[in-house]
Amino acid sequence: MSLFKARDWWSTILGEKEEFDQGCMCVADVDNSGSGQDKIIVGSYMGYLRIFNPHPVKPGDGVQPQDLLLEVQLREPILQVEVGKFVSGTEGLHLAVLHCRKLCVYAVSGTLGNVEHGNQYQIKLMYEHNLQRMACNMTYGPFGGVKGRDLICIQSMDGMLMLFEQESYAFGRFLPGFLLPGPLTYSSRTDSFITVSSCRQVESYKYQVLAFATDADERQETEQQKLSSGKRLAVDWVLNIGEQALDICVVSFNQAVSSVFVLGERNFFCLKDNGQIRFMKKLDYSPSCFIPYCSVKEGTINTLIGNHSKMLNVYQDVTLKWATQLPHIPVSVKVANLQDLKGVIVTLSDNGHLQCSYLGTDPSLFQAPRVDSREINYEEFDAEMKELQKIIKEATKTQDILPKSDKHRDLIVTAEVSPDLDAESQAIDSEVKAETVPSVTVKITIQSRVTAQKPNLAVCVQAPLAVTCDQFVFDDLEPDSSETVVLSVFLKGNCSPSELEGNCVFSYNTPTELNPEGIPKVAQCNFRLPLQLICFPAQPSKAANHKLTIDTNKPPISFLTIFPDFVDPCEDGQANVLGFQFLTGSKTTVLASKTSQRYRIQSDQLEDLWLITKELTLRLEEHFKKQNCKDFACTFSGSIPLQEYFELIDQHFELRLNAEKFQELLSERAVQFRAIERRLLTRFKDKTPAPLQHLDTLLEGTFRENVIAAEEKSFKKIHS
Repeated sequence: MSLFKARDWWSTILGEKEEFDQGCMCVADVDNSGSGQDKIIVGSYMGYLRIFNPHPVKPGDGVQPQDLLLEVQLREPILQVEVGKFVSGTEGLHLAVLHCRKLCVYAVSGTLGNVEHGNQYQIKLMYEHNLQRMACNMTYGPFGGVKGRDLICIQSMDGMLMLFEQESYAFGRFLPGFLLPGPLTYSSRTDSFITVSSCRQVESYKYQVLAFATDADERQETEQQKLSSGKRLAVDWVLNIGEQALDICVVSFNQAVSSVFVLGERNFFCLKDNGQIRFMKKLDYSPSCFIPYCSVKEGTINTLIGNHSKMLNVYQDVTLKWATQLPHIPVSVKVANLQDLKGVIVTLSDNGHLQCSYLGTDPSLFQAPRVDSREINYEEFDAEMKELQKIIKEATKTQDILPKSDKHRDLIVTAEVSPDLDAESQAIDSEVKAETVPSVTVKITIQSRVTAQKPNLAVCVQAPLAVTCDQFVFDDLEPDSSETVVLSVFLKGNCSPSELEGNCVFSYNTPTELNPEGIPKVAQCNFRLPLQLICFPAQPSKAANHKLTIDTNKPPISFLTIFPDFVDPCEDGQANVLGFQFLTGSKTTVLASKTSQRYRIQSDQLEDLWLITKELTLRLEEHFKKQNCKDFACTFSGSIPLQEYFELIDQHFELRLNAEKFQELLSERAVQFRAIERRLLTRFKDKTPAPLQHLDTLLEGTFRENVIAAEEKSFKKIHS
């Protein structure tokens, strides 16, 4: 903490609940008064533009009505304000205001007043540019060495530099390797734009290189064309600083020497024109803004650096010369000449605290009052310490902040799946081409022992399975109450699911004394769907393209025992072999070896093996678990069918490519169809009849091609 505070010369609070940032303030003689006195221009994210000319009667006075020259709402957030020679035909200063999608240049002028309220000021829009891209920041200067006028360069959020020659748009260029926008400035001595990229390196681009590089509108050209044209945007020099930059500034108080100052997150850099480091300073605080200004000592530069500890440090090169305390955290700092007082420090906070101050030597010292000396009673101190520790212990308990965890659960969600399929199917809008699509009923019960506010139940199943209703909203549940919902699950898509499991998620809030709105909690449960939902018994198949063998350490079990819902007890032939017919049309066969402890699953389609294999292993584990057999195990000793798996991926990828190809073909045919329609319509509207020249035949042929392309695209999309 500094010994001295910044002496308040003039201050004010801007608006209510407005936000400001780094580029929202600048100081200049914006009304071209010629008196050499600067005005303070401030723009906010709420769209308010204000211009101040402070005239305090004595230092520390607040704002007077005549100090506010102008206040206007522009209805769009103001990202940055700058003052320069932005209008052609005059060298007067004008105000440039950058919005998200617009750049506006205003002329600020004043009219002599005849009453005690003083002069009246107004702004006049000279010109504006509507931006095609979201703007981030801007810089200005005599680009290309022009005399008597300033050009503007705007950096967009996607890395495009848009250059404006006053009233006209010049060109736009994309920065190479762009990811996130950084600070941007212009060096008139080298005619270069300097920025800090998201790669944490300072980059410099010559204006001439930008002017002759490939235009931003031509970014869609091929890479071969870019290599052959020789117009790719090349960087002049690069310096890796290893951290993100907060701001960048070019200082050239001497024409022979120009310096580039970069304020990083933990370091402060001073670079030469060619990117070499002149000096750097490691900061032991988190900076928020900075401004270099001219030093009284030749060959050095002073810098003001504000930080998040409400401090303002004054450096002469790398030497700390002064530190002062501010009443706020500055996001922007400037040095201005106000009312014949040179070197006034103007700071702006993010919530709109604008202050003009100067450095003074009034110490802010705290002197502790004298206390009467007395003998120390250690017994009383011990008793008081124990009492305080007890109070601290009680206060630090987390009771009533989060609900206490009981041994019993506050809310229980259970799901019961009906053992039989629905007598009347509840399937809705199913794409399965089978004669009947079965469904099964799931009964979900919620039992609450506490008060549950805003209860909501969500039921999820694996696609292409679907439920008749997947969201339920209840009224608040009282303690020791319950709710029950019934829904049905069915196969909606014309393919097999990857699993036959569902999930119920019940969300609710439990109120506490300190949080009456309730603490959000979640209870959930899983349920398993029957295999009959997606397949039915069928005749076993002897031949198959894909086979899988499962080894066990127990003798084979008859399918009458583990698949009673698929095997007819009257048919003894199905004790060791069983067939499954999927609703999607494919068939899978399971065989149990009579001589070895193996099971074979075979099918014509590789993807159908998984569900039957998983169901077989689950039922075997449940069977041996009922017999208190704990050492049962299933193993697979064969080779993993990766080749078949990759073939499926290739087939899927090929279908996707064909679908995109037919999409492009359909678009071309549609354009051709509309063109033929326009020509036919023109012929029909013509008062003088003319031959159709086979346009009707061409229209009919194009229509047929459109129908064929649409059918092919739909087929490829469904099968992909």
